[in-house]
Amino acid sequence: MLCGTILTPLIRRLAHRYGALDHALSSRKIHGQPVPRLGGIAIVLAFYAPLVGLLIFQTSTGEIFLAEREHVVGLFAGGALIALLGIYDDFRGAGATRKFLVQFLVAGLMYALGFRMEVLANPFGPELTLGWFALPFTLLWFVGVINAMNLIDGLDGLAGGVALVAVLTTFFIALQRAHPLMMLFSLTLAGAILGFLFYNFNPATIFMGDTGSMFLGFVLAASAIQTNQKSSTAVAVLIPAIALGLPIMDTLLAMSRRAWRGQPLFQADKGHIHHRLLALGLSQRQAVFVLYGFCVVLGGTALMLTYANSVQTAFLLVALGLVAFIFLRSLGFMRLDRMADTAADRRRNKALRALVRPLGRRLRDARASEEIWAIVSEAVTIFGAVGARVGLNVEGLAEDTPAAFVQVPPAAEPAAPELFRAPFVIPGGKERVLELAWRDGRREIDRDTEIAIDLFCEHLGEAFDVLKTRSDEVGSARGQRTSG
Repeated sequence: MLCGTILTPLIRRLAHRYGALDHALSSRKIHGQPVPRLGGIAIVLAFYAPLVGLLIFQTSTGEIFLAEREHVVGLFAGGALIALLGIYDDFRGAGATRKFLVQFLVAGLMYALGFRMEVLANPFGPELTLGWFALPFTLLWFVGVINAMNLIDGLDGLAGGVALVAVLTTFFIALQRAHPLMMLFSLTLAGAILGFLFYNFNPATIFMGDTGSMFLGFVLAASAIQTNQKSSTAVAVLIPAIALGLPIMDTLLAMSRRAWRGQPLFQADKGHIHHRLLALGLSQRQAVFVLYGFCVVLGGTALMLTYANSVQTAFLLVALGLVAFIFLRSLGFMRLDRMADTAADRRRNKALRALVRPLGRRLRDARASEEIWAIVSEAVTIFGAVGARVGLNVEGLAEDTPAAFVQVPPAAEPAAPELFRAPFVIPGGKERVLELAWRDGRREIDRDTEIAIDLFCEHLGEAFDVLKTRSDEVGSARGQRTSG
């Protein structure tokens, strides 16, 4: 914990110095000012520092490391690779394909080093041996938990607190099963999280970013497998799944929700469990404490399952399922009476994206800044806005274009509602922003419109990159002719 407490403010200072900040340029963000986003580096360093010290200095605890060398190598190497992926993503943006590729490769490495889920729990009968399916099941477990922790990182202190409850649950299970290595890893991670939470709890002065959330997910997935791997209980696989129940449940709900609405599965939205709590009027702190409490219930249930027989296990699972159902339904999930509205949203979402696609094709063929700006003006009308402005530091546009705020149609009468403006990040460059404005009285943007705008911004970023490349090529050719 001391390492995390000391390292976090140092990383925060470096993030400010190098501009590694979350600028809240999205309607999904709920913080009001730029916040450093590299806190995950502090968590990683605080986790590894004491463990490396145990390897350097000869101690009885260090002998545990030597006794389980393959597992130590897996946790060190796999964790380092996931941390490097997170750092790259926090600085440059890795993209879903690249992130999944690295995560699956790391999961394959962990499988080869003995971190495997080979038996499926069946509390009502004999356990099910996975056989050849052990590999895909293990891969999905690692990748699923890593991304579940990433998705739930939406409120100050939420991901850290959820991980802390899960890792403490893992520690007590490892203690009960006399697994010293997993006890050591669990306590080390718990200390790193606690040191970070001093600065991450609302109001947060630093975020963990993808580095922290993915690293926490990786260590939790690995330690959960190893702690329960040699268990004789029929619920060996259910125990880590229940301990990590909140992020897993939130991820499954997000995937099903997006699939039903016709949204991209990996496109962020504001329908997560913590968003629903905020919509009920809870403050960030209140929402976080509610979710902490739910995680404690899950962790306690996981611990009780380690001592339960088949009948007790069945009773605990039914009771937990009922509690989860009531909790989720109170937040607006699992309501059949809202399916018609969801179907209408799905049709609207598809229609908006159908309108954006031809604009994307035209942007790919654009050869001048004037063509790009004309397409932006068309997009303004499609999104029901009255104007748009492109960030001042977009390369390739004419000097007088980025600062322009085009009214489409012309400015409304003075009695009309005040302008509502929302910025959207244009991928591919620092602080490249498309700002749209509405004058219809709205104070937020519905998620379907936001997804369509994000898609348009992706096409816009590609067009700017092509325009900049051509501009650089022309400049280089002119320079060569001048020198010649």
